[in-house]
Amino acid sequence: QRRALRVKVTRQSTSPSEVILNIQLDSEDEEPFIARSYRRVVNRMQIPGFRRGKAPRSIVERFVGRTALAHEALDFLIPETLDRVLKEENLEVFAQPDVELLEIEPVSFKAVVPLEPVVDLGDYRHIRLEREPVEITDAQVDEVIERLRYEAGPWEPVSRPVQFGDLLRQDVGATIDGKRAVDDRGIDFIPQSGNTMPFPGFSPQLEGMAEQQEKAFTLTMPPDYPQRQYAGKECHFRVKVLSIKEKKLPELDDEFAKGVGEGYDSLADLRAQVRQRLTQQEEAAALRRLEEGSLEQLLQTASVQASGLIFERELNLMREERERALRSQRMDMETYLRLVGKTEEELLEEIRPQARERMTRYLVLRKLAQEEGIEVTPEEVQVEMDTLVSGSGDSQEAVRRALSSENARESLRMGVLNRKVLGRLVEIAQPPAVETVKSEESLSPAAPAPAQIPSPERT
Repeated sequence: QRRALRVKVTRQSTSPSEVILNIQLDSEDEEPFIARSYRRVVNRMQIPGFRRGKAPRSIVERFVGRTALAHEALDFLIPETLDRVLKEENLEVFAQPDVELLEIEPVSFKAVVPLEPVVDLGDYRHIRLEREPVEITDAQVDEVIERLRYEAGPWEPVSRPVQFGDLLRQDVGATIDGKRAVDDRGIDFIPQSGNTMPFPGFSPQLEGMAEQQEKAFTLTMPPDYPQRQYAGKECHFRVKVLSIKEKKLPELDDEFAKGVGEGYDSLADLRAQVRQRLTQQEEAAALRRLEEGSLEQLLQTASVQASGLIFERELNLMREERERALRSQRMDMETYLRLVGKTEEELLEEIRPQARERMTRYLVLRKLAQEEGIEVTPEEVQVEMDTLVSGSGDSQEAVRRALSSENARESLRMGVLNRKVLGRLVEIAQPPAVETVKSEESLSPAAPAPAQIPSPERT
């Protein structure tokens, strides 16, 4: 058995969700850690007259000093000491404490310990929302059919001036401040009304041009143009139209329907399938809006007391996520900040409210899962994993390997849990309708009361 620590612990409770511990060790408590530090250091040192790893501790201390051994010991001294103090203080820790070294001789440090957040869901069982009715119009079906028709139509050459929607093959050159900004040859481009790419006002300049015609024009970049180096400046273009093609749309008939996807027997069958798919999409979207609306009401009802440290950790996590996303686009954070004209501190302040909202949502949903006794079994996680793998086509083995880590499985578990919790929240917001006409049996005094979902026991 480990002996009780004789460390001096000063406890400051700043809130129900956080405690600050000032911890100071005495020499006897430090001794086992210093001995372990010596065993690590001696194996790295070559001291004259001794084989590596065989020099006595007194000789090693004379060479490096006790303070150096104490520094070496901090890697395990602080976490192990803090772990024992937390157990002896009977603290329910929610997240990794934040530790600051105060003194080295004797060792003393401060630990900011996030405790279990205090979450009160309020009267969440009285949340009520109505599901939006889903109705697909003929116009919505027609819009999808027209897109399918457009995708099926070939591009064919025409002998007329450029119109919006044509497919152009063109050479484009542009200069800003005498420097070349664009130099593209033989590129395809579809001019559209309102299209701001590659520059605002570019597409309208092409309308009415003829094949093999060249045209020079100047555009002024908007002051808020995303590429700051071009904002507010004049851009001088020279464009040559090499060829013009237009879409030849197929007739809307049964033959067209037979060529869509795996084919349909008739245009009526295609329209029916489009309507069914749109209905499913709209019902899924309505459910998402219902979930979001229910969660928003829950967040208004709930109150959360949590350590500021966990919100800062979430902020740092969001910054790391942003950095990973940038790396996937082959851009570093420094370049990104320069392009958007912000400092890192300004970026963090911008995303701080999002980090706080994301953590608050997590804590509230976590508490609701506890209140409603909602859990996720290993079998449910496996089903989720199998579904993702089976839908990954030729990458199934790579996806399976990626999902095999403990972190990946925990992420899957949290995804399943969130779906189940939001599903339960929707059930609460939309209770089954009570029948207005009751049978004689239900009116009997002996009729049982409606079953209530029991609250899970606190551990």
